[in-house]
Amino acid sequence: MTINFTDAVKFYKELQHQKDAWNWLQSQIPPETLEFFAIKYRNAPKSTEKYNNDWDGIYAAAKDAGAKFPEVVCAQWALESGWGKHTSGKNNFYGLKGSGSNVNTQEFINGQWITIKAGFIDFPDLLTCTSYLVDRWYKNFGQFKGVNRATNRNECAQLLVKEGYATDPTYANKLMQIMDRQIGPEKKTELPKPTPTPAPTPTKEFNPWSPFTYKITPHITYGELTLNQENRRFNKQYQCETALELCQFLEKARTQFGNKPLIITSGNRPPAVNKSVGGASNSEHLYSAPDVGAVDFYIEGVSVWSLQDWCDRNWPYSLGYGAPKGFVHVGIRKGKPKVRWDY
Repeated sequence: MTINFTDAVKFYKELQHQKDAWNWLQSQIPPETLEFFAIKYRNAPKSTEKYNNDWDGIYAAAKDAGAKFPEVVCAQWALESGWGKHTSGKNNFYGLKGSGSNVNTQEFINGQWITIKAGFIDFPDLLTCTSYLVDRWYKNFGQFKGVNRATNRNECAQLLVKEGYATDPTYANKLMQIMDRQIGPEKKTELPKPTPTPAPTPTKEFNPWSPFTYKITPHITYGELTLNQENRRFNKQYQCETALELCQFLEKARTQFGNKPLIITSGNRPPAVNKSVGGASNSEHLYSAPDVGAVDFYIEGVSVWSLQDWCDRNWPYSLGYGAPKGFVHVGIRKGKPKVRWDY
């Protein structure tokens, strides 16, 4: 014999056997499932509201869930899921940990980044995930004072770090940078005094959300690797680490040839960009995995053939002989093999 829950509710008369049945059922359901049910039961969306997987949809979901600064939730969505493209668990756009999907993640512990495997909650939909985040972190929850107590969006971002939402010491700054780019800087009169955070290690200062003016090495900026185009921005920390290794070699080449201006003709090419320029499907320019990346460059006033010859002798990994086309390709591929080829 089966029963429809809506029928059970319809005919509920507070009889003892009915109470016993409901109490037994509640004892069998995992706490997180009960919480999801409560969110859906109490917070029905407006009939005309759509919660799309984009900035406006997240803003609407966060606002309806009760976030005082929905834009901070939007920035978390952008940072944690790569603007909605990658979830840590099913419909988990904020890296919320718990039972569900087990995946590798990076944590900043004892002054260094380490990779661990952690469980991330699987959610039935985007709105439930957003409401779960807001209920536990933005509103008061048990003995925890929610970050809704902030007086402005930047303080809200800083409180998330202070309360332990993320181990990354630069997490709040990344959220603020995303909000500044998306909706404009917050008025200076509203800014609270910055909360001191541990200084990141040198190799971690460069991150996907750094401004394009950020100098990866003394003479090479983030913008040069992306042609100052937002659609070429990195979205993973390991891509930044590979780019740093490449740029350090480019600095050596620049020094070798008299510190003349070094010109990057191609750096990061995300899949859509790579396809539009006719790049190979497995191009190193995709920065598609740890220790995978490439830069095409030349140095003003220097023979590209001489530059290519020097790189051939000094670069231990992947090198494309692009001198006939006016550049040299230095790259890294999985396993870091020494490879040479002609264009």
